[in-house]
Amino acid sequence: MTWEGVFPAVTTKFTKDDTLDFNMFGVNIDKQLDAGVDGIIIGGTLGESSVLTNEEKNSLLKYTLEKVEGKVPVVLNIAEGSTREAVKIAESAAKAGLSGLMMLPPMRYKSDHRETVAYFKAIAEATDLQIMIYNNPVDYKVEVTLDMFEELAACKNIDAVKESTRDVVNVTRMINRFGDRFSIMSGVDTLAMESLVMGAKGWVAGLVCAFPAETVAIYRLVKAGRIQEAVEINRWFMPLLELDTYSKLVQYIKLAEAEAGIGTETVRAPRLTLIGKEREEVLNIIREGIENRPALPDYLNLKKKEKAIQV
Repeated sequence: MTWEGVFPAVTTKFTKDDTLDFNMFGVNIDKQLDAGVDGIIIGGTLGESSVLTNEEKNSLLKYTLEKVEGKVPVVLNIAEGSTREAVKIAESAAKAGLSGLMMLPPMRYKSDHRETVAYFKAIAEATDLQIMIYNNPVDYKVEVTLDMFEELAACKNIDAVKESTRDVVNVTRMINRFGDRFSIMSGVDTLAMESLVMGAKGWVAGLVCAFPAETVAIYRLVKAGRIQEAVEINRWFMPLLELDTYSKLVQYIKLAEAEAGIGTETVRAPRLTLIGKEREEVLNIIREGIENRPALPDYLNLKKKEKAIQV
């Protein structure tokens, strides 16, 4: 697989009875594929991985692989407290037929430089799957520094980074130091376009869950050099993209999915669905965005044209 393009970090759908809602999950996956996404990531922050049982994660894995039918890579996020458990999950993911792993530093413990590198290396050595390091020090308190990446470069299957430091300059820093050794995937919706212009290869996206076509359009237009067209869509999109930057991003994005008709706002406790003024304020942003959705160019053909030129 190649870490390139739009990779939705999809939400996990639940029924009112708090069981996995595969029907609505399937509806959303179909919409992502129809829009032309390049991969699917399950079990991330948006996927509410911290409240899923291992059995549920395995069920989601199996369903997603069957649903996607090899059209795009399927990637599992690993966010574990112990190296031992992370290794177990990596080994089982390979057996299940996944294409790659997205990996956070150890959870619930702020590991130092040596511990963080040892953690990632242990998992990389336990699997042949390609690994994307999720670098998000704002939310998870551990920064994977350039010096750490220098050491991790020894692991051939660690070949990408989800860049979520909130510092778009870090894209340039990574490229200046490592060239194309690591594929850089923007992990912050509000900075994705700028990151792509500066050389990021792709976008691990959040609001794509509710607006797949618009997300893919921005990516394709930037990569085709049609920057001004991408800028116009990005300006419309920004109030919605900012919903990805709050602690309640799961509730906000699920509400957007529900309003777009490709999801529900049901979450799993301790999260609760939005109520009152907060819900109304978020709804106003979502509904205004839907009402003023821009007409999209023929972005789906951009990828076909690029492939034809390469051939």
